Amino acid sequence: MAEVTFREALSDAVRYWEWRRIVYNLALVTVVAAVFITYLPTSRNGLNIVSFQWLFVLAVLANIAYCAAYIVDLVAQLSAVRPTWLRFRWLLLVIGIAFAGVIANYFSQGIFPHAT
Repeated sequence: MAEVTFREALSDAVRYWEWRRIVYNLALVTVVAAVFITYLPTSRNGLNIVSFQWLFVLAVLANIAYCAAYIVDLVAQLSAVRPTWLRFRWLLLVIGIAFAGVIANYFSQGIFPHAT
Protein backbone atom coordinates (compact mmCIF):
# COMPACT_ATOMS: atom_id res chain seq x y z
CA MET A 1 0.00 0.00 0.00
CA ALA A 2 1.33 3.43 -0.98
CA GLU A 3 2.04 5.97 1.72
CA VAL A 4 -0.26 8.94 1.90
CA THR A 5 1.20 12.45 2.00
CA PHE A 6 0.21 15.01 4.61
CA ARG A 7 -1.53 17.05 1.90
CA GLU A 8 -3.56 14.02 0.76
CA ALA A 9 -4.52 13.16 4.34
CA LEU A 10 -5.51 16.76 5.06
CA SER A 11 -7.60 16.98 1.88
CA ASP A 12 -9.33 13.73 2.76
CA ALA A 13 -9.97 14.95 6.32
CA VAL A 14 -11.52 18.20 5.10
CA ARG A 15 -13.75 16.36 2.63
CA TYR A 16 -14.86 13.93 5.31
CA TRP A 17 -15.31 16.19 8.36
CA GLU A 18 -16.70 19.41 6.94
CA TRP A 19 -19.89 17.83 5.59
CA ARG A 20 -20.40 16.09 8.91
CA ARG A 21 -20.02 19.39 10.79
CA ILE A 22 -23.57 20.15 9.60
CA VAL A 23 -24.86 16.97 11.29
CA TYR A 24 -22.89 17.85 14.44
CA ASN A 25 -24.37 21.35 14.61
CA LEU A 26 -27.90 20.13 13.89
CA ALA A 27 -27.57 17.61 16.71
CA LEU A 28 -26.50 20.35 19.15
CA VAL A 29 -29.29 22.68 18.02
CA THR A 30 -31.72 19.80 18.59
CA VAL A 31 -30.44 19.31 22.15
CA VAL A 32 -30.75 23.02 22.97
CA ALA A 33 -34.23 23.20 21.41
CA ALA A 34 -35.32 20.09 23.34
CA VAL A 35 -34.19 21.64 26.63
CA PHE A 36 -35.98 24.88 25.78
CA ILE A 37 -39.21 23.08 24.85
CA THR A 38 -39.02 20.78 27.88
CA TYR A 39 -38.86 23.76 30.25
CA LEU A 40 -41.65 25.78 28.62
CA PRO A 41 -43.22 28.11 29.62
CA THR A 42 -40.57 29.25 32.13
CA SER A 43 -37.75 28.86 29.60
CA ARG A 44 -39.18 31.83 27.68
CA ASN A 45 -37.97 34.02 30.53
CA GLY A 46 -34.44 33.08 29.54
CA LEU A 47 -34.74 34.54 26.04
CA ASN A 48 -32.73 37.73 26.21
CA ILE A 49 -29.60 39.24 24.71
CA VAL A 50 -27.38 37.65 27.34
CA SER A 51 -28.68 34.14 26.67
CA PHE A 52 -28.20 34.63 22.93
CA GLN A 53 -24.65 35.81 23.55
CA TRP A 54 -23.98 32.70 25.66
CA LEU A 55 -25.46 30.46 22.98
CA PHE A 56 -23.29 32.13 20.35
CA VAL A 57 -20.11 31.72 22.42
CA LEU A 58 -20.97 28.09 23.15
CA ALA A 59 -21.67 27.41 19.46
CA VAL A 60 -18.26 28.84 18.52
CA LEU A 61 -16.55 26.79 21.24
CA ALA A 62 -18.39 23.65 20.11
CA ASN A 63 -17.11 24.18 16.58
CA ILE A 64 -13.58 24.75 17.81
CA ALA A 65 -13.86 21.50 19.76
CA TYR A 66 -15.09 19.79 16.57
CA CYS A 67 -11.73 20.62 15.00
CA ALA A 68 -10.08 18.19 17.44
CA ALA A 69 -11.31 15.46 15.10
CA TYR A 70 -8.81 16.71 12.53
CA ILE A 71 -5.89 16.00 14.85
CA VAL A 72 -7.03 12.44 15.51
CA ASP A 73 -7.88 11.90 11.86
CA LEU A 74 -4.56 13.16 10.53
CA VAL A 75 -2.51 11.14 13.00
CA ALA A 76 -4.47 7.99 12.17
CA GLN A 77 -4.28 8.58 8.41
CA LEU A 78 -0.54 9.08 8.53
CA SER A 79 -0.05 5.87 10.51
CA ALA A 80 -0.05 2.21 9.58
CA VAL A 81 -3.68 1.86 10.71
CA ARG A 82 -5.02 4.13 7.94
CA PRO A 83 -7.10 1.48 6.09
CA THR A 84 -8.85 0.41 9.29
CA TRP A 85 -9.24 4.01 10.44
CA LEU A 86 -10.98 5.06 7.21
CA ARG A 87 -13.61 2.37 7.79
CA PHE A 88 -14.25 3.22 11.43
CA ARG A 89 -13.69 6.96 11.81
CA TRP A 90 -17.42 7.47 11.83
CA LEU A 91 -17.22 6.21 15.43
CA LEU A 92 -15.25 9.33 16.35
CA LEU A 93 -18.10 11.41 14.94
CA VAL A 94 -20.72 9.49 16.93
CA ILE A 95 -18.72 9.73 20.17
CA GLY A 96 -18.04 13.42 19.54
CA ILE A 97 -21.70 14.19 18.92
CA ALA A 98 -22.71 12.29 22.07
CA PHE A 99 -20.11 14.08 24.18
CA ALA A 100 -20.97 17.50 22.77
CA GLY A 101 -24.68 16.73 23.24
CA VAL A 102 -24.15 16.07 26.94
CA ILE A 103 -22.25 19.34 27.28
CA ALA A 104 -24.91 21.24 25.31
CA ASN A 105 -27.61 19.75 27.54
CA TYR A 106 -25.75 20.79 30.68
CA PHE A 107 -25.22 24.40 29.58
CA SER A 108 -28.71 24.73 28.10
CA GLN A 109 -30.22 23.78 31.45
CA GLY A 110 -28.18 26.59 32.99
CA ILE A 111 -29.21 29.14 30.39
CA PHE A 112 -32.94 28.46 30.31
CA PRO A 113 -34.77 28.85 33.63
CA HIS A 114 -37.00 26.00 34.68
CA ALA A 115 -39.26 25.15 37.58
CA THR A 116 -37.69 22.76 40.06
